[in-house]
Amino acid sequence: MIKLRIIGTVMLCAAALAACKKNSKDTEPDPPPPTTPTTGTRLQLSLDSLYLFAKETYLWYDAIPDYSTFNPRGYAGSDDLNSLKNTMYAISQLKENPATQKPYEYYTPNPSRSKFSFVESGNLARGIKGEVDLEGNGNDLGFQAIPVTFANDPTPGKRYVYVAYVEKGSPAWKAGLTRGCEITKMNGAAPPTNSSSLSSLANGNTLSLEFTRTNGTKATANLTKATYNNDPLTTYKVIQGSGTNKIGYLNLMRFSRLSVVDDSLNKAFEEFAAAGVNNLVVDLRYNGGGYVETFEYLANLIVPNAMNGKVMYKEQFNTLLQQGKAPILKSLPLLDANYKQRYSNGKPLTYADVDFTLAGNVFYFAKKGTLDNVRKVVFIITGSSASASELTINSLAAYPANIDVKTVGSKSYGKPVGFFGIGIDKFTVYMSQFTSTNALNKGEYFDGFTPDMPEQDLVTRDFGDPLESSLAKAINYINTGSTTGRIANARIAVANGNVVNASDLKMEPVESAGFNGMIEHRRRLKSE
Repeated sequence: MIKLRIIGTVMLCAAALAACKKNSKDTEPDPPPPTTPTTGTRLQLSLDSLYLFAKETYLWYDAIPDYSTFNPRGYAGSDDLNSLKNTMYAISQLKENPATQKPYEYYTPNPSRSKFSFVESGNLARGIKGEVDLEGNGNDLGFQAIPVTFANDPTPGKRYVYVAYVEKGSPAWKAGLTRGCEITKMNGAAPPTNSSSLSSLANGNTLSLEFTRTNGTKATANLTKATYNNDPLTTYKVIQGSGTNKIGYLNLMRFSRLSVVDDSLNKAFEEFAAAGVNNLVVDLRYNGGGYVETFEYLANLIVPNAMNGKVMYKEQFNTLLQQGKAPILKSLPLLDANYKQRYSNGKPLTYADVDFTLAGNVFYFAKKGTLDNVRKVVFIITGSSASASELTINSLAAYPANIDVKTVGSKSYGKPVGFFGIGIDKFTVYMSQFTSTNALNKGEYFDGFTPDMPEQDLVTRDFGDPLESSLAKAINYINTGSTTGRIANARIAVANGNVVNASDLKMEPVESAGFNGMIEHRRRLKSE
C-alpha cells in the first residue's frame, strides 16, 4: 500500500469539544458546538470526532444533519476502521450534485465507496493503491500487469498478459522489465488472466518471470521484494516532429514530494530547452495526484515567461472555514513540510491560524527554467488521471492565447477537490475540504475531462514509443492541428503474429500507480 505520513494528530471527541469552547482572547464568541455526549467508548468518541470535523470542515457540510439525526455512534461495529469508513461514507453521500442528481462523491464503478474521501489506519496514512509513497520510497517488486484481449483474435476470448508500468528503481526495473512486455510465464506456469490474481502475484515477496520484450526478444527475471528509491519521472525524451516541430515527451507517475523529483524535472526541461523543444506531450495516464507544490513546479516549467504573475489556480473552502467559524480547527496542530509543529512567536500554531479566505487562496504562475517557446501541450489521460493531474490541465487551459492545451486518451477520474489529513485516534481521515478552479473560475469537472482525442491505452508499447496510440495521436495533432482521424502506423503485433489496430485491444482500466488525491501541506497564515 502507498505510504504518506500522517498530517494530523491523535485526538478524540473530548479534544474536539474542548476546541469549540470560547477562547478568552477572541473578540467574538465561537458558534456553539453540536450537542454531543461527553462520555463513551473509545470508538464512540472517535466516531463523534469524525462527525464534528465533518460538520465544520467538510466541503459539503451544509448537507450534514444534526447529531441526533445522523447518530454517528450508530455506525459502531466490531471493527474500528470499518466503523469510521462507514461513517465517512455515509457523510459523503449526503450532498447531491444537481448536474447528475447523484451525490458529489458517488463513485460509479463501486457505489459502495466514496469517490474522494477515505479513512486510513495507523501512523502512516497510505492512500489507496501501490507500494511506492509520495516521499520516493518503494517496497515491492515494482510493476503492474494487466490481462488483454483482442477483438479480432483468431482464438476468440484468448487473453494475454502485458506489463502496464514499471516503477523506476524497483527490482522489476533493474531486471529490465518495461511497459509493453508480454508476460508468458509466472513462477513457471502460464500467468493468470484475471486482474486480482495477477495483482496478488505482483505484490508477493518473490516472483519468477518469462517475458517477451517489445522488440520481440525473450527474457527471464527472478524478482525479490526490496526497498528502493523511486523517481516518478519514468521517461523523458525529445521527438522530432514535422518541419520545425520539436516535441518534448515525459511520463510522470505521481506528484511526489517536490524534493524527490525536482532534479529530474529540471534536467528534463534543461534538455528540452537545449534541443529547441517547442511542443510538449505530458503523460499523466496513471498519475492519481499528490503534492500541489509539485504540480505548481511542473506548470511553471511548462508555461512561457509571458504567463509569469498570472493566476494559476484558486482554492475555495466551505463558508464556515472562509469566515473563521470552524473552532474545531483549534484542536488540529499545523505541521510543517517535515511534519513538525509550526510556531509563531513561540506559540504552537493550529489550523485555526490558517487563512481560508477566497483572497488568501489564489496562486500565481512563477516561471521556472529556460524553456520559453512551448506552443502546444498535449496531456495523455485515462480514468486513473486524477486530482493534481487534472488541476495541471485545468490551470493551463485557462490561457489559450498563450498556450494551446489538448488531451488525448480516455475520460479522467474527475476530482477537483483536495484535503488535509485529520488524525482521529489510530486513524487518519481525508475528507473533501476544498475545491479548485482555474483563472476563469472553471473547476466543476466532477465527471472528469472528456479527451479532445479519444484513444485506447495501448499497453503493448512502452512509454515514449511514437507508435503508442495515444502518443501517436498527440504527435499527429502537434504536426497537423487535427484532432480527428486514425493513426495508420499505430499498430500492434499479437503474440501469435496477427497484426491488429489499437482499437481492437480490450482490457480492464489500469488503476493509479499510487496515491489518489491532492495534498496541500503549505498553508498561509491569517497574519501573513
